[in-house]
Amino acid sequence: MAEIIQRDGAWAFDGTTVRITPGLHRSVPLFRQTYGEIAVPLEAVAGIVYEPERKRGRLRLRLREGADPLLQATGGRLPDRADPYRLVVDMDASGVAQYVAEEIRHALLLDQVPKEPARAYLLPGPPVPVSVRSSDGTVSFDGTQVRIDWADSADRVKRATGPRVIDVGDLVQVEWLPNTGHEDGLLRFVTRETVFAKPPPEKDPYALDLWGSARRDLLTALVATAVTARLPHPSGRTGEGRDRHADGCRDGRQDRLQDRSARTAVTLSPRSDHHDVLLRRLRELGQLHRDGVLTDEEFARTKAVVLRGF
Repeated sequence: MAEIIQRDGAWAFDGTTVRITPGLHRSVPLFRQTYGEIAVPLEAVAGIVYEPERKRGRLRLRLREGADPLLQATGGRLPDRADPYRLVVDMDASGVAQYVAEEIRHALLLDQVPKEPARAYLLPGPPVPVSVRSSDGTVSFDGTQVRIDWADSADRVKRATGPRVIDVGDLVQVEWLPNTGHEDGLLRFVTRETVFAKPPPEKDPYALDLWGSARRDLLTALVATAVTARLPHPSGRTGEGRDRHADGCRDGRQDRLQDRSARTAVTLSPRSDHHDVLLRRLRELGQLHRDGVLTDEEFARTKAVVLRGF
């Protein structure tokens, strides 16, 4: 067992799993404390480095692309302090940190863990149900449905539409940007009907506009990750092509032609009905305008945004 315990947390490696536990010190970000312990299987690890500095060093665990729904959902945009795969190490523990890193590297070599992108999520993401209250409203996910209940501070366009319930089967993608304290963030749920129309997050009934407490708004990454873990893996389509090739059913040239056709189909098929989606969105906006929910100026501005999206 290779183990290092620091104020920010503890890492323990037993030869098959890197167990990362957040520290209890008040300096540990709320997101890390809430996300809790993470068990990283060795097969999900791409590498590890220890970076010594003048006063403190850092352990950095690199995961294979596509192995972790948290990294997929946040896209590398988590603040350093909230990143569970980075550990601040005091200088008097640098020897222990180097030992932990060496043990993990040695195990990677012995097990011949590939560095290529993973074709399925190797970590489960946060458990459900999960619910987070943000500056724009409360977003909840029970494993099958996303529900958004708007706060009184949300834009009246959103409040007029009432609570938003989205089946996970209707989702295409989850978009997440952090509230940095200097720039607003967002959590947007992209469905088949809204993939071509993305109004500003403050007006989008499928998006939370994150503009309040950066510390609390960061918790929306929990929901983004839980939903992402239950969406089809990004490598699914290309992985299918590789399986056929491995079975000898098609040669390399045929695989490339089929992949190209698949990309074209994915690009074009949603366009076949995007006109109906546009008309539906415009009718919704028109009804809100007639009901007095949208002013003339708000209606014109939101309509222009929708049209630009198409």
